[in-house]
Amino acid sequence: MRSASRRLFATVLFAICLALPAQRNLAAAQVEPMSAARVGLPAGFNDVFTHHFADANGARLHYVIGGPVDGQMIVLLHGWPQTWYAWRWVMPALARAGYRVVAVDYRGAGDSEKSRGGYDKATMAADIHALAQQLGARTVDLVGRDIGVMIAYAYAAQWPDEVTRLAMLDVPVPGTRVWDEALAKHDPQIWHFGLFQQRDVAEMLIGDHADAFITDFYKQREYVPVADEDIAVYARAYAAPGGLRAGFELYRAFPEDEKRFKEFMKRKLSMPVLALAGDKSNGTTELDMAREVATNVQGGVAPNTGHWLPDENPDFLSKQLIAFFAGGARERPAN
Repeated sequence: MRSASRRLFATVLFAICLALPAQRNLAAAQVEPMSAARVGLPAGFNDVFTHHFADANGARLHYVIGGPVDGQMIVLLHGWPQTWYAWRWVMPALARAGYRVVAVDYRGAGDSEKSRGGYDKATMAADIHALAQQLGARTVDLVGRDIGVMIAYAYAAQWPDEVTRLAMLDVPVPGTRVWDEALAKHDPQIWHFGLFQQRDVAEMLIGDHADAFITDFYKQREYVPVADEDIAVYARAYAAPGGLRAGFELYRAFPEDEKRFKEFMKRKLSMPVLALAGDKSNGTTELDMAREVATNVQGGVAPNTGHWLPDENPDFLSKQLIAFFAGGARERPAN
């Protein structure tokens, strides 16, 4: 994966992707756009949720918070190339269910500080832990998607007594067997790992094409089409000064993450864990991965859903999270 040939392959593949015609994603475009009416924020969102900044563990973080002030805190952690905005259709449902909902732009993303370092996931988890403490939470429920899964896992592994429940959505954790096998097999879905890990080269190649690249990257992994206007929110965030570099540093920290996580895995998580992935994305591998790192695991797959679960199937995800955090299982995910 980190060999010179793999790096060259990733670079060439990226150039090919830029050259491909727009028709390459016709199969996805022909799917009935279930989320087509869901452009922008839900009605009344800004009546419930407010934007704030906090200095946490040496990083200035932007977060959006709402819901009952005395509710159990749920912290939502997005993936790449997303921001807190990924949770916009899930947050109101959680707040209505009585939870204090916090969606964070983690270090380097959205309106949070794009620091020079600190992108190993243990440090990023410490950022989120410091924020939760500032907000007065003794315990939290955690939801991570993609890179956010890695941060949420690092949080739970370092402060297991402070995490009541953990939800892991659609990406394996570095250091697990599922992760190692994907790297060994050169899974074509992770071709970008090699490119992003090339410091300066990735920024140089993508920099002038950030909007187009992120739009294409998003559409390659969707099953239910996500509105162009919503993808543009993410593209603008990463096209901002320092945005691409900070995002790529997440991937450059993977070797360190693998080492730290293998140490964390020597002690399995004991809190309840929900593992979900889109059936058109990672499928049941998320559940297999979660069983490597935790002892009390439930989950399955989200039907007719690609990689961007909160964007593509927010109703299903909201129901699953509410049932899980309440300790029940009203609608079992497909296995």
